[in-house]
Amino acid sequence: MSFLALVVKPLAYISLPILLFRSIAKTSPVGRYYWRVTIFLGSLAVVSTWGIVVAVGMTLVGRRHDVNYVVARTFYNLVSRVLEIEVEVDGEDYLQTRPAVIVGNHQSMLDILYLARMFPPKASIMAKRELQWTPLGPWMYMSGAIFIDRGSSTKAHKSLEVAGEEMKREGISLMMYPEGTRHNEEVPTLLPFKKGAFHLAVQAGLPVIPVVCENYWRLYHNGVFGAGVIKIRVLPPIHTAGLTVADVADLAIHTREQMLATLRDISVKAEREEDDKPKDQHESTPEPASAEISSVPAATDNFVPSIPATPSEETPSETSEPSRSVQSLRPDGSVSEYGETDDEGVVHIRRPIH
Repeated sequence: MSFLALVVKPLAYISLPILLFRSIAKTSPVGRYYWRVTIFLGSLAVVSTWGIVVAVGMTLVGRRHDVNYVVARTFYNLVSRVLEIEVEVDGEDYLQTRPAVIVGNHQSMLDILYLARMFPPKASIMAKRELQWTPLGPWMYMSGAIFIDRGSSTKAHKSLEVAGEEMKREGISLMMYPEGTRHNEEVPTLLPFKKGAFHLAVQAGLPVIPVVCENYWRLYHNGVFGAGVIKIRVLPPIHTAGLTVADVADLAIHTREQMLATLRDISVKAEREEDDKPKDQHESTPEPASAEISSVPAATDNFVPSIPATPSEETPSETSEPSRSVQSLRPDGSVSEYGETDDEGVVHIRRPIH
């Protein structure tokens, strides 16, 4: 068998199902959806593999905190052209504020694309400490990931303090999703915010930078994967200097209301409106009775906390907790930022789920 045959036959076997899949995608909406999902995930796998090489090289030259930026921009430049999805960012200059806690809304796996477009230099992700000892661990370390130990309330609380100190020492920002899980609906809305990101910001005295991605239901949801433009708006930093743990709940509410108003402003208008109040009051961020916050606030770089309630004004659930400094820690020892599952509240680095 000639050398040419050895090369051509494997290529023929590989290209045949690809060509067949592509022809189906041109005639079937379902086929188009799965074709584009395959391209998206395949590109993610290729760029992630290449990212290992980038991480090794940049770590050796002392720039490991820029690994995520380089890999993210590579993924965006590739996928945006192949899938014909452009991400427009308004207010990108605010991301130059470092260090900071960057919070964004979380809709689906397509968030990886907007994250790839806006992820700033000298920024990192947060991950649970257990991942440090997996095959992903070395790459995550080389890319500057900050690991959180959630084995107990004490360890979780201490990990947040250590994370804040590392952010200030290295001058890096941290990207987090305060909703805790993906939420993709036709009407633009937000889930209640977990408070872990805001505890981190207050404890470390770092600003919170809200990043809002428009509702892209029209482009992507189950069975639909189209092309078009996705708008992102970065809001002015919310400074936390002078705030205490008692202000964390108000800060979370204030940030959510700013982001919700922006989300509705930049999203394609839905035919129906939905009440922005949390559906599940059990998981919602409680709003103190003394807080006077507008339902549609203007973006501001200063947060003015409400007057904290006196002990006599606290609810039974609040007084039953041993200390206000651990209100973000659940009885099972995990930070409430992360919700019901281990993946919630952090940037997903294992596998995207649409």
